[in-house]
Amino acid sequence: MAHLIRHKLTNKLTNAAHTVSNKSQAKVSGVFARLGFQAATDEEGLGFAECDDLDYDYRQGMQMDVLQGDEEGGQMDGEGEMEGDSHYQRDGTGPRPSALKAAGSLDEAKPKITSWEAGWNVTNAIQGMFVLGLPYAILHGGYLGLFLIIFAAVVCCYTGKILIACLYEENEDGILVRVRDSYVDIANACCAPRFPALGGHVVNVAQIIELVMTCILYVVVSGNLMYNSFPGLPISQKAWSVVATAALLPCAFLKNLKAVSKFSLLCTLAHFIINILVIAYCLSRARDWAWEKVKFYIDVKKFPISIGIIVFSYTSQIFLPSLEGNMQKPSEFHCMMDWTHIAACVLKGLFALVAYLTWADATKEVITDNLPSTIRAVVNLFLVSKALLSYPLPFFAAVEVLEKSLFQDGGRALFPDCYGPNGQLKSWGLGLRVALVVFTLLMAIFVPHFALLMGLTGSLTGAGLCFLLPSLFHLKLQWRNLLWHHVFFDVAIFVIGGICAISGFIHSIEGLIEAFKYNLHD
Repeated sequence: MAHLIRHKLTNKLTNAAHTVSNKSQAKVSGVFARLGFQAATDEEGLGFAECDDLDYDYRQGMQMDVLQGDEEGGQMDGEGEMEGDSHYQRDGTGPRPSALKAAGSLDEAKPKITSWEAGWNVTNAIQGMFVLGLPYAILHGGYLGLFLIIFAAVVCCYTGKILIACLYEENEDGILVRVRDSYVDIANACCAPRFPALGGHVVNVAQIIELVMTCILYVVVSGNLMYNSFPGLPISQKAWSVVATAALLPCAFLKNLKAVSKFSLLCTLAHFIINILVIAYCLSRARDWAWEKVKFYIDVKKFPISIGIIVFSYTSQIFLPSLEGNMQKPSEFHCMMDWTHIAACVLKGLFALVAYLTWADATKEVITDNLPSTIRAVVNLFLVSKALLSYPLPFFAAVEVLEKSLFQDGGRALFPDCYGPNGQLKSWGLGLRVALVVFTLLMAIFVPHFALLMGLTGSLTGAGLCFLLPSLFHLKLQWRNLLWHHVFFDVAIFVIGGICAISGFIHSIEGLIEAFKYNLHD
């Protein structure tokens, strides 16, 4: 009996000491919260404490039950999930990762990918069809355009790394623990506690704009390629865009991407073959290359558009958090980013320079339009097939973000759920998907300018997601751990990215107005 009483008294004293310690830590964290760096609340302190305990138990090989906050003042306020695709929020209000919900579930890990497979995914994102617009960027930028291809590769590689760094925090033992799962999680953590969902809204809007604009560009480039492949037919570019969209209407019925993903590898290989064919043709005319046309001057009005084109061709930050989280060895992420962006930089630079040297001032928005008619038709048909098979990927991603934000947001959605009790898509939900396909067609018909749209998208969302937000989030979340040169790089990238985004957006709009005013096609 005496032993039992002594044991109870010891437990009460220990709990009291822990409570006092947690309150003291909360007060200290509150000082940093008022300063604006890594804002912390009592709930946030509890969330980190639970995360540290989880990390310790995991390293000891233990299987955890569902974690619940038992300390006073540490209960969640019941507001449900954070906005966006969050799984574990920094302030402790989000649900824990599914792998940690029940005992034994740690063993049910999802299949992981190697660093080579991750690199292949990144390569697909930054070596896609949109490299066809890079020679047009050299037309208006000369050697400075080549420099920007290299500079954008370096900056996008760096911002991809610091974005992943924002997913981690150090626990009490000084070990990095992954406490966030997505771009939206990072944005929400930066805006907490005052506006815990604002960051997720901003990232989701930027993501939707970029995905929908990517779909529009696929329709534009399909119409452009078909029109220039068969110039003798009495069919306009707009009519070809309608034909392409008719082939894309089945995308509205997609439930998953299994059927489409089977063609992904073939599409990518076909694209590399097409690039090789274009470069081979250009090399065959090496004796006629116009080196004197490549100069250091820039077209002040059109060069900012070229910046947007180059930036858009490197966008991959949206899916990097998910990609890193599915790698077998996340420690190899930095190395993977290095070699993929070095390879992209070399290939893009060579492709853009060789193509521009071949056609010089006659370089068109889509470089394959410069090929002889006999080769052009074959190459363009392959490219149209790739564009049509690539369309479902950004379309399905945009649909998922829209449905989750507007129709399935845990009871807080603006509209009723578009899925029935059995998981079947309702008729009006299908109508909204069809409307999104038709919207991409209408935009492609009324704004059939590939380079201008690409520059506008790169300036509007590409610069924000690749330059501005990662550097800003890195400064906010990792401020205590940054060295002076990290702060300098982040601030410099934010300032330069902001200037490029604003100037590129303004000049892209001016270019579109000019194209409409004078009825320009190229």
